[in-house]
Amino acid sequence: MEVKEKSKKTKKQKHQHPNDQTTKPTSDFAFKPCSAVKGLRFGGQFVVKSFTVRRALPLELPRLLSLPPPPPLSTTTKSSSAAKPQFPSTTVFLPTNFTILAHHAWHTLTLGLGTKKSKVILFVFESETMKTAVDRLWPPEIPLGEVNKRLIRGLTGCEMARFKFRKGCVTFYVYAVRRIGSLGFSCADDLRAILQSVVTLNDFLDHTAMLAMPNQRSINYTPPAAMAH
Repeated sequence: MEVKEKSKKTKKQKHQHPNDQTTKPTSDFAFKPCSAVKGLRFGGQFVVKSFTVRRALPLELPRLLSLPPPPPLSTTTKSSSAAKPQFPSTTVFLPTNFTILAHHAWHTLTLGLGTKKSKVILFVFESETMKTAVDRLWPPEIPLGEVNKRLIRGLTGCEMARFKFRKGCVTFYVYAVRRIGSLGFSCADDLRAILQSVVTLNDFLDHTAMLAMPNQRSINYTPPAAMAH
């Protein structure tokens, strides 16, 4: 009986939810060459590969992660430098409006067998310079089926660490990107903040809510109370 109980305990310790990956310190992130890192997964839903994602605008990432707005800049700060985005070394690809609607159409046509889950891909680069250089090479819009080949495998001379989080109808893929041979990760603070924000996000019950991200519809979402006249 004791042997069985010990084996059960070890099995429970081995099984970890994919959203528990942020417990690792940044130095332990498993960087692998782009040719070896895991890409997006589709299961048997091959039609989803034709659905497209688009590069997000700088202000869309904080809204997606439900982050509070940054404090207002003072007049001296405004004059000295322009306001930077919260994560200047991060590139994000969000589902296009077509993809969001196509997911619902596919789910309806297949009588509920087609997946309604969409994907969000975040690339956290080791520097703003690296992000700017890569952004020039990447298209502003791309089918999901080409992400693995063109965005992940296509980055020669780089290595990545991959994190995957399931948040209801939206699956987040986060990739930390650095040059091969680099020690540590210079944007570790940004990476850690993004991972922690994704972990604390409420589950998306319906990813059409991404069309109106400031009021993310989620398990804990409560509409504002009606005003009495």
